[in-house]
Amino acid sequence: IQSIPSKKAEPFKLWLAQVGYDRVKEIENPELAQTRMKEIYRQKGYSDSWIEKRVRGIAVRDELTDEWKKRGVNTEKEYAILTSEISQATFGLTPTEYKELKGLKNENLRDHMDDMEIILTMLGEATTNRFTKDRDSKKFNELKKDAKEGGDVAGSTRKNIESKLGKSLVSKENYLKKTEKEKRLEYKNNREKLK
Repeated sequence: IQSIPSKKAEPFKLWLAQVGYDRVKEIENPELAQTRMKEIYRQKGYSDSWIEKRVRGIAVRDELTDEWKKRGVNTEKEYAILTSEISQATFGLTPTEYKELKGLKNENLRDHMDDMEIILTMLGEATTNRFTKDRDSKKFNELKKDAKEGGDVAGSTRKNIESKLGKSLVSKENYLKKTEKEKRLEYKNNREKLK
């Protein structure tokens, strides 16, 4: 790019230099990357409350995948199988089936989960991580059992909440047409009308 003599390339050169500088700063101070991520979610129309849950969910997921990696999980297929075990036990759906239910194609499933779906996902993954550590699971079949049982804990919690609410927490809702913030406001307004 530096060798392109065009004045039209100059804004691109400046932009590229700024992006590079920003990423170097984020390497030095990872909190900057988290701040940038939160700002991107805000720009997409997510509420601060939802963003905090999503960020925490990312941390829980990272802890789990780090633990799996230490125990020999190293292929995308293995991660997908273990993740699918947790999801199936938590929600009764694999991630692929859940994306299909929500009408998603290439979008990130977790970016289209509401608060309860995110919390249940975190519960399943945190419980799986706890089982894996406490049991000192090493073989893939042991990790798969931990994933299933961690998901079972979250699934039991989901079913208990559903029985008290009288409706399913597994939702086909997504944020493709209306942002999370808009849906939250709509829900609040509807509740106030019922009062």
